[in-house]
Amino acid sequence: MSVVLEVDNQVYTAEDLVPLLTQYQILPKLAQEILTDKAIARIQCSEEENTQIFNQFCQQNQLNSEAEVQAWLDKQGMNREQLQNLITKKLRIDRYKEETFSDRVDAHFIKRKSQLDRVVYSLIRVEKPEVAQELYFRVKDDRNAFSTLAMEYSQGTEAQTGGLIGPVEINAPHPKIAQILATCQPGQLVPPTRVGEWIVIVRLENYISAKLDSPMRQRMLDELFNRWLNESIQQKVSFLSSPVTS
Repeated sequence: MSVVLEVDNQVYTAEDLVPLLTQYQILPKLAQEILTDKAIARIQCSEEENTQIFNQFCQQNQLNSEAEVQAWLDKQGMNREQLQNLITKKLRIDRYKEETFSDRVDAHFIKRKSQLDRVVYSLIRVEKPEVAQELYFRVKDDRNAFSTLAMEYSQGTEAQTGGLIGPVEINAPHPKIAQILATCQPGQLVPPTRVGEWIVIVRLENYISAKLDSPMRQRMLDELFNRWLNESIQQKVSFLSSPVTS
């Protein structure tokens, strides 16, 4: 069997590579790429787009002549057609996402919105309940004291920002803190609450409702595509315990 790879003076045949692909868990990624390529096979770029993307690739890789391009191809074990498919793949995937999933974006966003809303909140966490209780009453008496007290007493990285955290998506904090924030109004101070090993004092500063703007729309397309890809892997891909050899 012919050699297809040499690494540190050791040669590998195609038969050698199959166990290695399994060992390094590369087969699932390979399956993803195969399914993606099949999905976008019918999507073509214009001649102008091909030229523009190729020129950008050459600039990024400092390939200033056809000889340098060919040397790069030889080093990668690729031909010109494979290179063109590789460098236009992102554009073709984006077009596939738009063509296939654009009519599902609104519904997907509505379903996900409660998880996409963002919050800004202040946090103090300490170990001793009596300390938390004292700090809570001090903040309650003077809301402007939260930042100073957080810097002095809070035992997490939030101390560096005066207790201020965010904006973060509502599900980013600890689940118990996220549950608290979801029921608060901006400015509301929550009494000391145990969260794991800590006693926390939380105040919701701002609630930012998610909007289906251009970046969010792209995120929804990406999520729908990734869900389709994961489902396709589950349904269409089988990883054999051992390769079949002739």
